[in-house]
Amino acid sequence: MTASKKILVVDDEADIRTLIDEILSDEGYQVLTAGNAAEARSQVNAAQPDLILLDIWMPDTDGITLLKEWRADIGQGCAVVMMSGHGTVETAVEATRHGAVDFIEKPVSIAKLLLTVEKALQNSPKLNIQENPARLPPMLAPIGKSRRIAELRRRLEDAVPLASPVLLVGESGTGREAGAHYLHALSARCEQPFVTLSGDDLPADLITHALFDTGAQTGAEPGFIARAAGGLLFLRNLESLGAEAQRMLADIVERGTYSPADGSGRRETNIRFIASITPPAFADPAGHGVRGDLVEQLAITTIQVPALREYPEDVPELLRVFVEQFVDANELAFRRFGVAAQNRLRHYPWPGNVRELRALVRRLLTASGPEEIPLDELERALPPALVQDVALLEQDLLSLPLREAREQFEKAYLTQQLALCDGKVGRLAQRVGMERTHLYRKLRALGINFRR
Repeated sequence: MTASKKILVVDDEADIRTLIDEILSDEGYQVLTAGNAAEARSQVNAAQPDLILLDIWMPDTDGITLLKEWRADIGQGCAVVMMSGHGTVETAVEATRHGAVDFIEKPVSIAKLLLTVEKALQNSPKLNIQENPARLPPMLAPIGKSRRIAELRRRLEDAVPLASPVLLVGESGTGREAGAHYLHALSARCEQPFVTLSGDDLPADLITHALFDTGAQTGAEPGFIARAAGGLLFLRNLESLGAEAQRMLADIVERGTYSPADGSGRRETNIRFIASITPPAFADPAGHGVRGDLVEQLAITTIQVPALREYPEDVPELLRVFVEQFVDANELAFRRFGVAAQNRLRHYPWPGNVRELRALVRRLLTASGPEEIPLDELERALPPALVQDVALLEQDLLSLPLREAREQFEKAYLTQQLALCDGKVGRLAQRVGMERTHLYRKLRALGINFRR
């Protein structure tokens, strides 16, 4: 009988506590509520609940800390399900590693809530205190409520049941690899390997073995094709792959077979290919050192991954997500972004996209300071505006001939990106998605000093 089961709902938002109380009470559960960690401790000691629905972030003590605290005390009689309005894969992994039996995103779906509660009570009668890093939670969707992110989620989900390759087109730092992980986690191959391959993984003199070695005869680590068998091979930044690697991969994708390095005859691959590429390289593959036939083979399904500046309304939520993530996973002191700081970051151009935002949050949380991050500290943490940027903003590019306007934009863009990469051309090539030799030629042609 569900009436004998006691459920404690721990959340600092009264509206959420009331909503969940009403839903579960209607189902016959005995529901207790707590608005903070102190109340939760008191309720646990007095009522000894069968299940706790625990919010991750609360004002006095966060949910992960409470979960760690309770592991030894209530491990024999209570299941814990974590809740978060800004769920991330890292947070969910951390929660399950410390014993939570499941993870629910807010706003709470009634159907999801009831199913999770029923499963937790029936199949997980006690707190799971076995540390098992391989026990991963479901992959969570791209973060945000904007139209652009909703469209991205829909396109990724539509591609899940297909067997054909997918090409993710977006700027560096937009989360293309995270999108590939999300698609893989929803697919029938989710229990099979997710293997990532980039140009840095393929030394020019060992390409054949790095790709095709089965390890059967040599005892060496299997190549990328063997490791990805049955699963997914993610080709990160097609522009980073050399000409010979591209030729080999184009042959594999087209034929669905490969020749092992030991010469044992062609084998089926049984691999789903997903690749990423930047918009300029997608528009002009040859100009960026990418084989056109490889792009065509991978672009059976093409999904655009938007730049962060295209959905600035999601910046406040992303800030909350990353703050929560670093506080929970790295035990950093909680700091929050006030309205002025959020507004400033909504209007920042984010040349490094979500990756840059995440790095900014980490830097600010690592620094000591008041709980609310002041605007002047935020400004100091942002990269300084360059003279080229100011000139570009002040100048009406539409009044220039196309060739000159494009050169001015490229010079301003690459100069700013080079500064963000601390002057390192190798990092710049990865950031902007250009083959390094082509990038050197471009920097020289534009008169950008990269040897300072």
